[in-house]
Amino acid sequence: MPRVKIRPQELSDAERLFEILTHTDFEFIEIPIKTLEDEKQFLKLNGVKRINNFEHNYSILYDEKLVGICGIGIDQHRPWMGEIGYLVDNAYQRQGIATEAVKQLEKIGFGALKLQRIVILMDTRNFESEQVARKCGYEKEGVAKKIHRIRKEYYDCFVYAKTR
Repeated sequence: MPRVKIRPQELSDAERLFEILTHTDFEFIEIPIKTLEDEKQFLKLNGVKRINNFEHNYSILYDEKLVGICGIGIDQHRPWMGEIGYLVDNAYQRQGIATEAVKQLEKIGFGALKLQRIVILMDTRNFESEQVARKCGYEKEGVAKKIHRIRKEYYDCFVYAKTR
């Protein structure tokens, strides 16, 4: 298994994260970060988001090199439920890195965050992300219609979930 580790994002990650976000072809998500300064501002807010239990963002390291991002967003109306998200640099995809990152996030979610339910939503066209959810033992619950937006278009997502 690859040597994958997740850790809280740091301001010093900004340049590499911006590189990943702007040089990777993310067909199924829209990245709101447009400049390096946007990325730095996002990273500066992570501490407040974590303290307020809004979202917990991590950098994905593979052999100590930053190769992606992942996190758990907490449902503010149902704080016992979180949604996992992840993305990996094109050059490091299909190596089990996202799968391992999700497993580590899940331990944090069910452990330290005391979540009862974790969901993964993915665009119904995103077969690779669906494989990650399946490999991690998440169950397909159905399809959420037009829940996902890319630019001005709305798309359906599969809903995969796991409960404690």
